[in-house]
Amino acid sequence: MRAYVVEKETLQSNIRAILQRAGDVPVWAVLKGNGYGLGIVPFAKMLREQGVTRFCVTELREAKALRQAGFTEEAILMLQPTVEREVLEQLLDLHVICTVSSRDDAVVLNGIANEKDMVAEAHIKIDVGMGRYGFLPKEMDKILSIYEYMDGIAVSGIYTHFPMAFCSEKKTREQFEQFTYVLDQIAGRGFETGTPHCCNSAAFFRWKDMHLGGVRIGSAWLGRINVRGHNLRRVGYCVARVQEIHWVKRGGTTGYGGVWRAKKPTRLAAVPVGWYHGFGVEYGRDSFRFRDCVRGSLSLLKAFLQRKKLTVRIGDHRCPVRGHVGMLHCMVDVTDVDCHAGDPVLIDINPLVQKGMDVVFR
Repeated sequence: MRAYVVEKETLQSNIRAILQRAGDVPVWAVLKGNGYGLGIVPFAKMLREQGVTRFCVTELREAKALRQAGFTEEAILMLQPTVEREVLEQLLDLHVICTVSSRDDAVVLNGIANEKDMVAEAHIKIDVGMGRYGFLPKEMDKILSIYEYMDGIAVSGIYTHFPMAFCSEKKTREQFEQFTYVLDQIAGRGFETGTPHCCNSAAFFRWKDMHLGGVRIGSAWLGRINVRGHNLRRVGYCVARVQEIHWVKRGGTTGYGGVWRAKKPTRLAAVPVGWYHGFGVEYGRDSFRFRDCVRGSLSLLKAFLQRKKLTVRIGDHRCPVRGHVGMLHCMVDVTDVDCHAGDPVLIDINPLVQKGMDVVFR
C-alpha cells in the first residue's frame, strides 16, 4: 500500500493566501504535469471552490479533461503553441484560448479559424529571455501584423515568462522593461493589447508592481517555491507501510552495489517506495551560472562530508535509509525503533516527481 496524501486544509490555506495577495488581480492557475502531480481535475475543483476560474494547461488532453469534468464556462489558456492543425482544431472546438508565439503558428491558427468561419481567441507570447517560445521584442512588425491583418484571431491577452525571477532582480527588471516596451508599442499603434501577464510564482511574491492584468501561479499552490516572503506550507507526503523486517549482521550489505555496509548488527525495514515513485529524486537545478554551479558543488561536498542521508518517519522517529534507494523499495534502519510489519511510514516526496501512486485528499 502506498499513496500520495494531500492535506486539503493545507492546500486550501495556500490558495487563500495567494488569492489574498493577488487582491483584485486575476489569477491564472497553471495545471501542467497533471496538476503538479495532484491530479488535474480534483486540483482544479479545489481551486474553483476558492473562486479561481482561469486555468493554464500545456497538453490537449489536459484541456479535454477539464471540459469533460464540467469546466465549461471557465477560461482555459493553452500555454504550448503549436502548428499542428488537428490539435488546433480540437482546441478551438473546446473553446480554449490558444497561444501564438511565432509568425508560423499565427498563420496556421488564423487559417483554421477562417475555414471554420469563426474567430479564435489567443494570447501572444513574448520571449524576453527564456529562449523557448515567443516573439522577440524587436519583432514588432510580426507582432503587429496579428492585430492588423489576421481577422481570424482575437487577441485577448499577451504574456511572457521570467526565467530568473527566483535569483536575479536586476535581470528580471530588464526583462520586465522589454515586455512593457512591447505593450507600449502596440498601444501606440492604436491596438488593444489584451490582458498583459508576466508574473510566475517567484515574481508574484517578489514584485507586486509586475502583477499587471494577471498572474500565473503554479508551484506556489503547493508551497514549494524557492523565494522568501510567503507564508505557504508544503503540501503532500507519501504514506506506505513496512513490508518486512530483518536483521543484517556486522559487515552485511543491502541494495545494489553493496555501498552500505553494517558496522554492527542492524535491524532493517523494507518499505515499498523507491526512485520510481519519486523518492530520492531531485529536480534539476534551475540555474547553471558558474557561481551557481560552485554553490551546488559545495553543497554536495558538504552533504557528503556530513554523510547526510535520506530519512523517513515511522511513528515519532526519523529513520535513515541504508544503501541505495531501489526502483520500488528502500531499506530503513529501525534498530532502535519499536516498529512492526504493517506500521505506517511517512515519506517526503515532491509531488512534481511522484508517480505510480494514488493521490488521496484528506
